[in-house]
Amino acid sequence: MAQAVEEWYKQMPIITRSYLTAAVVTTVGCSLEIISPHNLYLNPKLIVQQYEIWRLVTNFLYFRKMDLDFLFHMFFLARYCKLLEENSFRGRTADFFFMLLFGATVLTGIVLIGGMIPYFSETFANIVFLSNSLTFMMVYVWSKHNPFIHMSFLGLFTFTAAYLPWVLLGFSILVGSSTWVDLLGMIAGHAYFFLEDVYPRMTGRRPLKTPSFITALFAHENVVVAEPRNARFAPPAQDVHQD
Repeated sequence: MAQAVEEWYKQMPIITRSYLTAAVVTTVGCSLEIISPHNLYLNPKLIVQQYEIWRLVTNFLYFRKMDLDFLFHMFFLARYCKLLEENSFRGRTADFFFMLLFGATVLTGIVLIGGMIPYFSETFANIVFLSNSLTFMMVYVWSKHNPFIHMSFLGLFTFTAAYLPWVLLGFSILVGSSTWVDLLGMIAGHAYFFLEDVYPRMTGRRPLKTPSFITALFAHENVVVAEPRNARFAPPAQDVHQD
């Protein structure tokens, strides 16, 4: 069993493995009180006044308590981050890293700007960890790249992957979870999908071209042509689980 888990872990692509490892180590460290969540959460005042720049990163690594909710988010992170990196971004690790960087920037910007808007400031002030939203963004982007894959939600009903974010959002509403986390992920995911996939087809311009310094970080990788997106050939139905 341990060997199988080790082999599964080693076969993960580099970005997925790195993010999953950082998330698990951070969350476990907080659960064991080795790390304090108070040193990780997004706090604009501390970032600007105390130069605690690391908070811009660490708020994406902590997934709160070690419970069933944590396990579900690790499943979604490992599954959809891996699927994106191995398929839609196959041979384009730099582009995948830039997608995550773009998503993190958009999510942070929404929360910071939202905190300054009357009637919304209190809601956004309570959003201090964006790890779940970044995970949901990956689910959204994957669903856009694979809209015709058939899926099953807990064996209750089937649907195509294009509706996966909405199914998960509906489930969050049913169980009484905050929908803001999911909605922020959908907004960031749609912004990326539009600017990277839709807008270039409309205008011939690509506004989200990966910066050269990020490309240089992954210059050693072998470039592989990515698989066609939106393929109409779908594998067997997949079960979907959500926290």
